[in-house]
This record gives sequence, structure tokens and C-alpha cells, in this order.
Amino acid sequence: MEGLGAGLGQLAFWGFIAAVVVGGMWYSIREKEAQHETLRRMVESGKPVDEEMLEKILGGTKDTARDLRVGGMITLAVAPGLAIMGLFISMIEERALYPLLGTAILVGCVGIGLLVAAKSTERSDRDVNSPPRL
Repeated sequence: MEGLGAGLGQLAFWGFIAAVVVGGMWYSIREKEAQHETLRRMVESGKPVDEEMLEKILGGTKDTARDLRVGGMITLAVAPGLAIMGLFISMIEERALYPLLGTAILVGCVGIGLLVAAKSTERSDRDVNSPPRL
């Protein structure tokens, strides 16, 4: 019965993950449809659609560098937590320390990568928006 319970637990976990992903996709699609419907009704009614109104309806511009920087900082904050968790778990099961320290290092590297990507995105956005050099 232990094998069946573990299998059902895993199935429930992955089912939940799938439901969250599908729900997020569904919400995003419905939101975009509502935005397009609003624009369509404005055009059909003859109202002028200027740039400011278009940005307001469609959500404006996104700051990718800021989003990457926030994600990197959150991810970097998780890495020491995993290492500390490994220390506590190793008090009960000694073999758990090194795998969790490795996981903490991996998560830290992902966080550093996100911060590097944010810096790179900032630099490329600056180059695109700056006037050409003569």
C-alpha cells in the first residue's frame, strides 16, 4: 500500500502543477481577448485611439531588466536557505548535506545568471535607445 500511496501523492503533485500552468495560460489568453475586444469596440464606435490610450489598454511597456533583477535577487535569497536546510536535515540524515549544498550552489548560480542577464538587457536597451554615434 505504501507504493500506491506514494504514486498517488506524486500524481496529485504533478496534477496540481499542471493545473496551475494551464490556469495561468487560460487567464492570460482571456485577458488578451478582453483587451482586443475593448479596442475593437472603441474602433467600431468611432472613438479615436491614440498612443496613450493604446498603452493604457494593452498594459504599457514592460521593464525586462527590472523583472530579471527581481527574479535574480529572490533566487539568490533562496540559495542560503537551501544550504541551511541541508545543515538541519544533516543532523538527522548525514547523507543529505552534500546534495542540498549542491542544490543551493545550483540555485545561486541561476540567481547570478539572472542578474547578469538583467545587466546585459539594461546595456542592450541603453544601446538601442541612445542616439547613433557619429
